[in-house]
Amino acid sequence: MSQANKAVVIAFNQQVIEQCSRTAFESLVAENFVNHSAPPGQPNGREGLWNTFSRVLHPGLTGLKVQVLDQIAEHDKVTSRKRITGRHSGTLLGVAATGREVVIEVIDIVRIEHGQYVEHWGINSLPSVLAALQGA
Repeated sequence: MSQANKAVVIAFNQQVIEQCSRTAFESLVAENFVNHSAPPGQPNGREGLWNTFSRVLHPGLTGLKVQVLDQIAEHDKVTSRKRITGRHSGTLLGVAATGREVVIEVIDIVRIEHGQYVEHWGINSLPSVLAALQGA
């Protein structure tokens, strides 16, 4: 089960985050998904997660790539350390394009049932990246 769950996480990172595939999103994220790390005041369900990729990251970053650096799986959870990179070519959470390369470091935990994400917890360096871009 651990290897299968790791493969689900790799597929999600490549197909959903990197390629922004709605079809892959539909197959890899359960209807009852809960994002325990959603920003305060933001929806923590399935569509809130899709919004992060389709309306925040992809409009703000071109050439977006995800590199999974480490993975640990136990029972129904997978923990990943990953790096998201891209060029800041559009508005990103209110910060106008700077043309700079962006590196976002992420650690997340995903609970998987029947090959789909059902829960997520995570931390990332996006706030410090945004602060650095504003100082550019």
